This record gives sequence, C-alpha cells and structure tokens, in this order.
Amino acid sequence: MKSAIGDGMTRDDHSAVSNQLYASYATGKDVQAMKAVVGEEALSMEDHLYLKFTDKFEAKFIAQGPYQSRDIFESLDLAWSLFRAFPKELLKKIPKKHLDTFYARRTQVREDFHQEETSSSTP
Repeated sequence: MKSAIGDGMTRDDHSAVSNQLYASYATGKDVQAMKAVVGEEALSMEDHLYLKFTDKFEAKFIAQGPYQSRDIFESLDLAWSLFRAFPKELLKKIPKKHLDTFYARRTQVREDFHQEETSSSTP
C-alpha cells in the first residue's frame, strides 16, 4: 500500500495522515478500555479528546455506507476535520509543513464535532 501513497500518487500528506489516524485510533481504543476499568471521572481531558475522536472516527470515517462514494482526497480532508479536535501538539505523526497547510482549514465535520461537544456539556 505504501507504494501508492504520496506526492504524485495521492497527496503529500497521505502517509502522515494515515499514520496519525492509526495512532489516534489506537490510543482512543486504549482509553475506552481504561475507562471500563477506572471509570469516566478518572480520565484526563486528553483522554476525553481521544474518546470523542474514536467515536467520530468510527461513525464518520470507518462507517462509510455502501452507496457513499468518497475519493481519497475527501477521505484525507475528513481525517483533517477529525484531527482538528486535538491541539496541534497531540498530532505527533504529522510534520509541521502539513500542519501549517491543512490544520487551519475549516470543514463541516469540525463544526459538527464542536457543536456536539458544546451541546453535550450543557445541562
């Protein structure tokens, strides 16, 4: 798969985005397991970010419907939308040049993510 990734084939950020998705999702799954043992109140703010990311990743990225057509560029943009839930400092697999190019772009997924976050914290 790596031979079909990168500049000239897809987009220059493809490999870094893929690596960050795997790392963030793995961390989120670890936090889910930890939550089952220690309870939600014992989780840090960072842990909560990973839980939200994992839920959104599964619902919006992995659960692509059978009739939904999404090309690689839309998938990369969707991944960046999910990454924006994190502060830049937590995106350790993404080079600075890609953060500078893609992190600041706004998309509907980011707005949905933060809208749900705000409404869930309101009593």
